[in-house]
Amino acid sequence: MKIRMRASAAFFLNFLSLVFSITAFSSNYWCEGTRKVAKPFCIGQAKGDNCIRFNSPDANNSNAVQYIWETGDDKFVDRKFHAGIWYSCEEIINGEGEKCRSFISLTPASDRGVLWLSIVAELLYNILLLTGVVLMSVEMCYYSTVIDGLKINAFSAVVIVLAGLLGMVAHMMYTTVFQMTVNLGPEDWRPHTWDYGWSYCLAWASFACCMAAAVTTINKYTKTILEFKHKRKMLERSLKIKYKFPDHTAPEKACSVYVNSFHNTTEDCVHPVKDLHHLGTISSRWSLLLGGSQN
Repeated sequence: MKIRMRASAAFFLNFLSLVFSITAFSSNYWCEGTRKVAKPFCIGQAKGDNCIRFNSPDANNSNAVQYIWETGDDKFVDRKFHAGIWYSCEEIINGEGEKCRSFISLTPASDRGVLWLSIVAELLYNILLLTGVVLMSVEMCYYSTVIDGLKINAFSAVVIVLAGLLGMVAHMMYTTVFQMTVNLGPEDWRPHTWDYGWSYCLAWASFACCMAAAVTTINKYTKTILEFKHKRKMLERSLKIKYKFPDHTAPEKACSVYVNSFHNTTEDCVHPVKDLHHLGTISSRWSLLLGGSQN
């Protein structure tokens, strides 16, 4: 039961990591902030604080002297923006909606290679997380023997650890590229203030869940191996005692108890141990299954 609970916990953490990663990768809210831009001139009857008004009573007369009273920061307005791996979008002044540009086109040419590496690493991160989910599903739903389950478990742990390393590198590379774009990017894009958004936090939450899933999977593998070796030693000790005090049904019963804890079957223990040669054969068999050596 405990093994099944650990397997379920690892599967849930890995699946949660995959959902977080896909959501963050497809969104454009890794970084959010504001840009300080000059106010446009008010057109027609437009009024408000987001455009510059004239004080002339005859705005349509080109010969009239027109005055603009806005000075300093009053001549500028803060325009909100948000950026992700794919696009950078900013709000439209005196209008509805947003204007988006490709973030790759905004990145300095010297840093575009790093950005592409970040994108490739993010894709591999998601693929490995999906592979881990599939392997854990197979382990939980179907495996013929305990040894097969342990092999799948070990492979899942390797895949998840590799995914976590790729995810960490991808997130750090994107952070570096964004900071370089803020300093060296186009003048008409550079933000006045900015901070990391919810997508960025979600990406690192995905990494945390991935590492937690890896630790849980490795813990499950280690505990299963230790329990397997402990029960093998207990079985060998029981068989040796019964051999000194013969009871032809006792070895079969001991083996049944041992095997039932993993397989729920006794088909491998239908013949009792009759002599020392048979005892050595059974001990060697369990040693081979564990990949260990006979103590």
